[in-house]
Amino acid sequence: MGSQLATPATATDLISFLKALPDCRMRRGIRFPQWWMLLVAILAILSNQGSLVGMERFAKRHRQMLNELLGTDFGKSPSDSTFRLLLAQLDVEGFEGLLQQWMAAQPGVAEGLNTLVCDGKTLRGSIDENASGAARFIAQVSLYSNSLGVAIAQSTYATDAGGEIQALRKLLDRVELDGVLVQADALHANRPFSSISNSVTPTS
Repeated sequence: MGSQLATPATATDLISFLKALPDCRMRRGIRFPQWWMLLVAILAILSNQGSLVGMERFAKRHRQMLNELLGTDFGKSPSDSTFRLLLAQLDVEGFEGLLQQWMAAQPGVAEGLNTLVCDGKTLRGSIDENASGAARFIAQVSLYSNSLGVAIAQSTYATDAGGEIQALRKLLDRVELDGVLVQADALHANRPFSSISNSVTPTS
């Protein structure tokens, strides 16, 4: 689904990119545009309201201001179950790719990107069981730019269906690496991985 994105060629505002992501929901019964709900979810997370209930509260608290700033006219705000339904159906890979392209479109990013640091983390509260009853976690791999102070790309995976090495390989395929030094820990120091690019440097 991510390959079908019609990403803006020059726009740098996040809303333009969010509107380019195809809506993942059935058309019947939709009250709030996908781009609007994703924007509210992002703003809620940045305001330390990352839970579904937190998103509902954030939308309710700022509904009038959002209407004024975004030119919308919503008489009510979405519930936590509405956010849950959207996020459960969201094209996560396409959304991650969209955010990466938006970040790359920001002024100064290309010029300031000289070193990327790979960082893998297990997401708190993501423990679950797979079909066999074994524990599984959701993990995230990020490429962080120290010079810019932001993560310019990230990817998630379930630990019972993949690993950090495979996730980082896929992530690097989505990033322009010419002239960029990539630092990763010893887990990625095997010969087959480092042969992908001579810019990948293992660190302990």
